[in-house]
Amino acid sequence: MALLHSPQSPSPSTSLISPKPHPRPAPNFLSPPHRRLRRHHPSLSCSASKSDDVVELPLFPLPLVLFPGAILPLQIFEFRYRMMMHTLLHTDLRFGVIYTDPSTGTADVGCVGEVVKHERLVDDRFFLICKGQERFRVTKLVRTKPYLVAEVAWLEDRPSSSAQNQDLDALAHDVEAFMKDVIRLSNRLNGKPDKDVQDLRRNLFPTPFSFFVASTFEGAPREQQALLELEDTAMRLNREKDTLKNTLNYLTAASAVKDVFPSA
Repeated sequence: MALLHSPQSPSPSTSLISPKPHPRPAPNFLSPPHRRLRRHHPSLSCSASKSDDVVELPLFPLPLVLFPGAILPLQIFEFRYRMMMHTLLHTDLRFGVIYTDPSTGTADVGCVGEVVKHERLVDDRFFLICKGQERFRVTKLVRTKPYLVAEVAWLEDRPSSSAQNQDLDALAHDVEAFMKDVIRLSNRLNGKPDKDVQDLRRNLFPTPFSFFVASTFEGAPREQQALLELEDTAMRLNREKDTLKNTLNYLTAASAVKDVFPSA
């Protein structure tokens, strides 16, 4: 592994079980419908740079998904990524975090991580605090050594195409209500004090709130990746609502079993 990481957790009480780190496969960037990115070999570029619509970004494949607004602590000790950090610390402090999995390969949609705090340790390792910024899609792999650099295009949510023309604020309210129910029941099952759950939305607009909700699904990185790739806020909130509803049903059943068999 290139590093040790602590998965982002904006709200620990709502987080699922974090996935265990696993060996990273050789990157295999795929763009629908599963076509390999074209390679070329320009002069080496180490940091995010823009030329009209072309953006080059250094990439950091990880077994986790970063979302806009989420905080990600990282400890970097592999030589090639220490090289990357030396360059970034003298430029714009931004790199691409992209999900990789041994069975599905490396995704082509990721999120920019901006270094907001860093500490260089005595053995040249780095401890970083990063914050998720905009999403991107890899369009072309520029180079693979000493670390990955790719051309990317920025992703933004499009106006909702939902047939129901749903009220996004009402939908976000429903999702927050399910989250609170899941937290309450989870706390009860874990023997924690039964207390009111604080405001989870914190005045966030529906789109950033949908990213916050997705960032709490830490035990399901493939589902998180699917949520990151969606370009429709209503679709993302509806999918999260379904996930939370299923989780609540599971916890309700587990709670009923516990009531009948307290020692179970």
